[in-house]
Amino acid sequence: MTPTFALLPLCLLGSAALAAPVLDDAVRQRAEELTRTGLHSSIVIAVIDGKHSAVYGFGHAQAGKPAKPGADTVYQIGSVTKTMTALLLADAVVAGKVALDEPVAKLLPGYTLPTFDGKPITVLDLATHYSSLPRLPGNFAPKDPANPYADYTEQLQRQFLAAYRLPRAPGSAFDYSNIGYAVLGTALAAQAGTSYEALLQSRIAVPLGMRSTSNTASAGMLARLAPGHLGTGQPTPAWDLNVVAPAGGVYSSARDMVAYLQAYMLRPLRPYALAVKPQRALAPDSDTKIGLAWLLEQKQGQGYAWHSGQTGGYSSYVAFTTDGKRGVVVLTNTARTIDELGLSALLPGTPLPAIKKLPAAIDLPRAALAEYVGEYPLGKEFTLTVSLGKDGLEAAGTGVGSAPVFASAKDRFFFRAIDAELAFTRDAQGRIDSVLLKQGGQDVVLPRKP
Repeated sequence: MTPTFALLPLCLLGSAALAAPVLDDAVRQRAEELTRTGLHSSIVIAVIDGKHSAVYGFGHAQAGKPAKPGADTVYQIGSVTKTMTALLLADAVVAGKVALDEPVAKLLPGYTLPTFDGKPITVLDLATHYSSLPRLPGNFAPKDPANPYADYTEQLQRQFLAAYRLPRAPGSAFDYSNIGYAVLGTALAAQAGTSYEALLQSRIAVPLGMRSTSNTASAGMLARLAPGHLGTGQPTPAWDLNVVAPAGGVYSSARDMVAYLQAYMLRPLRPYALAVKPQRALAPDSDTKIGLAWLLEQKQGQGYAWHSGQTGGYSSYVAFTTDGKRGVVVLTNTARTIDELGLSALLPGTPLPAIKKLPAAIDLPRAALAEYVGEYPLGKEFTLTVSLGKDGLEAAGTGVGSAPVFASAKDRFFFRAIDAELAFTRDAQGRIDSVLLKQGGQDVVLPRKP
């Protein structure tokens, strides 16, 4: 008889195999297709039904090895880390150590923080992305695009905050900010008189039994780490986020993330309830609310909390219904979004978009490719940098690793790593003067820097 063990999920909780939650067939088929075609190196999906959970692995965790990823395979979870930083905040609030309306400057006496017409940034402003701080600091200038945060230090963070001028009052608008969460993590650690990592371990990882969760991966975790990949399939190192770690530096496993989500789902009291309590709307006319990091939405008449993350070689998605009945964790070691896969796993029947068919690539001589090299800024916060590597043209956005782009025609290029295209324009003399970035249904014109 042919062995069937490989077809059975790893049941994490509950002794009966029949209790293991079942993965939706459409999600299973899509995950198989994504890994079979090489769009993702590996994918792990954990499904939670109350106290029961199961983990499904697809692809290969290690190159050249047949073993599938499993519950203990380690991935970098990117911005899902923000929910942990937010939970540390909720924990401090419940303990009476921090107040949500407290100016963050009180927690960082050694810092000079910006204000707007005397209005300070509060802890709640940071936790809900209402601080008016930019996505990334203005003095962010990575030496290595493949590991962009490695050389961004606390001293640089201090210098940025002391010099920055807020464009509007804190609390007035949502604007997603990585540096905001870096500052929040720094402030919470300072208040506790310890490091962010020590706080993460003492207040979250150890109490929940999360032995493979850390901002600093141990030797044992590294032995189980699924190596990161760009969206093109090329290997790439995990990012070292340094002082920005509270915004996206944590490593974890499906087993640990199941325990983490079940703490919200099965313990609806403090501080978990505070973390998912709606605090603000993403926009005045938006139905999407934000708690402490968690985004709160409704589909199919079901409310749910979610967050996703991505670093140079990894992507993640975690979500749970606010009635505590179902949760999902999706981890991959490829820098390609898996949000749609995660939502469909959480709410079976949610349509999965068709996999976009990429255009055929054409070869252009290096001399022609060199014309496009340059910087294309959008204000002060974002610059698209186009460079010529040994294998062809590459493009990198501020705070995002470089990815190859491929020509579909003269002046038109596409990414394989992300769903985006570049259309370059020329002036009357035939010189490149701007680029049209097409991504996420939006077209943005970026002028070329002289």
